[in-house]
Amino acid sequence: MTNIMLEVKNLKKIYDELGPSPKIALDDLSFEIKNNEFVCIMGPSGSGKTTLVNILSTIDKATSGIVNISGASIVGMSGAAKAKFRKKKLGFIFQNYNLLYSLTIRENILFPLIINSIGEKEWQENLEQVTQILGIKDILDKHVYECSGGQQQRAAIARALISKPEIIIADEPTGNLDSNNSRELMELFSKINHDSQTTIIMVTHDAFVASYSTKMLYMKDGKIDKILNRHGLTRDEYFNEIVKVNAILSNN
Repeated sequence: MTNIMLEVKNLKKIYDELGPSPKIALDDLSFEIKNNEFVCIMGPSGSGKTTLVNILSTIDKATSGIVNISGASIVGMSGAAKAKFRKKKLGFIFQNYNLLYSLTIRENILFPLIINSIGEKEWQENLEQVTQILGIKDILDKHVYECSGGQQQRAAIARALISKPEIIIADEPTGNLDSNNSRELMELFSKINHDSQTTIIMVTHDAFVASYSTKMLYMKDGKIDKILNRHGLTRDEYFNEIVKVNAILSNN
């Protein structure tokens, strides 16, 4: 059985390809992510991070290239097949949480299961597991507006985990959090990655946040400019390496 969760080969994305001013957003990207890796994607604005994540999320289409997730090719999938794939394989965490204010925390977390007609027995078991991990059992019956930003972010993570996805895709998940909540969130991500054997792909501009990952992909001008692996480094040593790489590549 292969150990590769995500395989990207010669990936290109060109906007307005047939127009007068085509824009190359992704330029022949190739990389792999193994099962249970915690990967962060960094780079300046306009480097292609969001475009890449949107393609991996099956929200956007590649112009050409290969993208295999969990052994399935998502390039060329029909819209219906992509929707089914997203529900089964992927979990999403956004900077702005995207919680529904009219619902309780419990209802928000269970929303993906309810709309997919998952049986009550199964979702009760899943709910017990994720709320235990995230420490939010005591706020399940509160409405979103009654909860702090940190509690709302934990609820958003619980919603992403409730369907037991193979990959979690997080887009600037600490963007609206203070430093204490950011640290707590990253410690939770590390725990989820380790305990649940869940692969995590996270976009961030913050070197401190990135230092919790096991691998960093640095993007520039639609290409992967550098891949940095943590290997046996302590988190402080890895943080220093990330800062160094960012400083060198952003000035080139």
